[in-house]
Parts: sequence; C-alpha cells; structure tokens
Amino acid sequence: MRPEPLRKSETALLPGARTGRDPARSIKRGPSRLPPGVVAATQRERLLDGLVLTVAQHGYQRATVSDICRAAGVTRPVFYELFTGKEDAFLAAHRYGTGVVIRRMAAAFAAAPDWCTGIRESLRAMLGLLAGVPAFATMAVIELDAVGPAGRRERDQLLTRFRAFFAEVPELPGGVAAEAMVDAVVGGVYGTLQRCIDAGRTAELPDLLPLLSLFCLAPFLGPAEAARRLALDPAPWRSGADDRAAGRPGADDDPSCTRIDPLNTGQ
Repeated sequence: MRPEPLRKSETALLPGARTGRDPARSIKRGPSRLPPGVVAATQRERLLDGLVLTVAQHGYQRATVSDICRAAGVTRPVFYELFTGKEDAFLAAHRYGTGVVIRRMAAAFAAAPDWCTGIRESLRAMLGLLAGVPAFATMAVIELDAVGPAGRRERDQLLTRFRAFFAEVPELPGGVAAEAMVDAVVGGVYGTLQRCIDAGRTAELPDLLPLLSLFCLAPFLGPAEAARRLALDPAPWRSGADDRAAGRPGADDDPSCTRIDPLNTGQ
C-alpha cells in the first residue's frame, strides 16, 4: 500500500524557513480580526519559526524565551499559552519539521520503481530539504543534544522511523543480523549529516547523495552491485530482461528491490 498523497498542510515550509515577523502573517486588530483558532495557529507557527532561527543563531542553551518571542513578534504570555517552556517549544518544532521531512521522503520512496531507487530518491528529498533551510538543519540535528534526555529520546524515535525504509532488506551472509546492519547504516547516515551541518556545510548536503546512497545499499547488495544499481559506473543500467539473460537477478526478481511502504511497516 502506498502512502496517500501529501495534504496541503503537510507541504508547508519547514520551521525556520520564514521569519517569525513575516508581514504576510501579521494579525490585524479590530472587528475583522481572524477567529481565535486561526490566530493561535498563526502565533504558534511564528513561534516555531522564531525558535528555530534563535536556536540556530545562539544555540539552545543560550536562547531565551524572550529571544524567541522577539524573533516571532509574539508576547511572552502568548508563548506560555501555547507551550510549557523552551524545551516544549523546541520539541514541537523538531517533531513538526522532521514529520515534514519523513513524509517527503516517503512520497519520493513510493514514487520510485524499486527499493534501490527509492532509497536514493528518499535521500535526495531529505538532503534537499535540509540544505534549503539550514537553520532548521542546525536546530534539529546539532542542537538536539543540548536539550538533554528529552532530545536524545526524540532522536531515537526519529531514527526508528528511518529504519522503516529498510523493512525488507535481503538476508545477510555469515549470520549477520539485518536489523543490526540497518541500525549501523541509519546511524552512519545521521552521523554524516551531523558532521557536515556542524562544519557549516549544510548547503553541500545534496552533494552527499551518491556517497550516502552507496553506503545504504552496499551492505545488502555488495559494493559492486550497489554501484551498478546507482549507475555509479560508466555502463548504463541494464534492464531486468538483460540481467536475467546474463544470469543475474533483475529488479523484479531481486528481493533487495522489493516495493515497501515505509509509513505502513508497523514500526
């Protein structure tokens, strides 16, 4: 089963993509004022943007609620109507933004013809989103550790969601557990992102696509076959019929390219 198309609300920009004081989201006073629910939702969005930008600039520990409110153009009383404190607001921004990333990845994965291509395209979606909003990348990946135990739990839950893209990897030789290999791969990808963002090279994240794609596939297919599937060698990809004629499994026959739904794996 493929994921449903992304709803309009799910294609919103990542937190931190706009300034909290964006004039397009100003709230007018007077009799034509928006309904209270719309006002609260707008203020919440502005605070999430303000938090991401403030934390990315000053770091989580040094960012204050007053700084966040100033960046959002929202008062402290309104902040505390919506969040219990800075940690609560940070986790809300992280969950919302990473939810957008996961849904974009799942949509790219579902549109791909096979598992190998799906991994590459889901990585492409993730890298593009993070590179496009460097403040969110910094807040969500680098500053998460500064939140403490709640931040570490949030990261563990996020990595568990990434594991869903590897739900039907092929068996590994030598008694190596596929689950343990998936954990190693997911952790390696996250660590690579972390190092690149921490070094101030967030804009270069899309350049990691060939490396990370190969890294994700090689443990399960072997380096040579993974490179072939990703067209990293000079020869073009052969069709499934050509592969079968040569005695190699085609994409339709190879369990490593099984179509899966990362949003419906029960993980």
